Amino acid sequence: MNHDAYRYALSKTLAGSECPFPESEFQRRRAAVAAALDERGLDGLLLTDPADIFYLTGYTTFEVAVHTALVFTPRRLVLQVPSIETGPAVASTRVDEILGYRWEGVEDVLGPLADVLAAAGLHIGVDSWHGSLRHGVMQGLADRLPDHEFHDAGAVMDGVRIVKTASELDCLAESARITGIGIEAAVSAVQPGITDSDIAAIGARTLHAAGSEFMSMQPIVTGGRRSSIIHTNHQRHPIVEGEPVFLEFGGTFKRYTAPMMRTVVAGQPSDDMVSLFATVREIYTTLLDCMRPGQRFDEAARAAERVLAPVADEVFFSGVFGYTVGAQFPPSWVEGSGFIARGQTRVFESGMVFHLPICLRLPGRWGIGCSDTVRVTEGGGVALTENPWTLSGTH
Repeated sequence: MNHDAYRYALSKTLAGSECPFPESEFQRRRAAVAAALDERGLDGLLLTDPADIFYLTGYTTFEVAVHTALVFTPRRLVLQVPSIETGPAVASTRVDEILGYRWEGVEDVLGPLADVLAAAGLHIGVDSWHGSLRHGVMQGLADRLPDHEFHDAGAVMDGVRIVKTASELDCLAESARITGIGIEAAVSAVQPGITDSDIAAIGARTLHAAGSEFMSMQPIVTGGRRSSIIHTNHQRHPIVEGEPVFLEFGGTFKRYTAPMMRTVVAGQPSDDMVSLFATVREIYTTLLDCMRPGQRFDEAARAAERVLAPVADEVFFSGVFGYTVGAQFPPSWVEGSGFIARGQTRVFESGMVFHLPICLRLPGRWGIGCSDTVRVTEGGGVALTENPWTLSGTH
């Protein structure tokens, strides 16, 4: 049977069977997006970010490299997927219509998609900065719909997704539990002679055994001088006595990820390590105090910069003290709807959730990183993850 027949047969018994939330949750989310569209005078959205599509429909797959699109209007949801994604589209969503196209036949994409957008209205929002929005798709739609206007509307989904619902907070709490179990198992394995890859393997097995789905980023483990290089990962390097081992894990539950960083020393930490770790922790506690409703992201970043100032010329720091997390797909668990950094004028609201990735790196020597995933409350930031905040593997 072809993909259309497969969709029909599958829908008889399994339609919506793997949808991650009840319909009432999606109705709340869709109503918020519809209100945001009305404020901007938009008729609909063309969404291609897998996380945005998941947020509004529940659509879940491990294959996010192919063209997939959701046309959202307050009246109708139309999901377009390639033939190989027919199963997830049927089983994990409850949408009004599923448009299939042959996986190898990308020429089948534009005509049906243009027809749906023609019926949606003349003013369509798109996330023009997201990598999933293909130039060929946009050019082809513009050619077929010369009277339509496509507006940059990435802020629409960001503005809705940045404050988490109760169901989302529950998912993040469960991810935090899984993350903690996995990272603790990896920390317990740290000793001279073991390789960074061995530690990562132990952590990954434990994360999956604790209930993690496929992760948006795999476990990150580096030791010694390599920990001074941002965004390197395990590569079969043995751990040496007395060097720090940097770990960053994020278990996934219903696509939600609450990441955590730890650094542990294979032996006795040096005075320099202890001192830099203390700075990391002071930055973290400063941020927690600033993460209150009404405070600007920029204000929190500037307060953290004052703590960082005494070592700012010696260490590398990315400049981002926190980023929002929620439902994501590979290649990243970063939601991207908000950043705690200089110049970011948005204010904190209760229910926002940030990962605070505080890692300070001495180039060519080592790095010290420690973090929690934190929820904004009226009293300040409250950690969802349970980091022991120690350089020792035992506590």
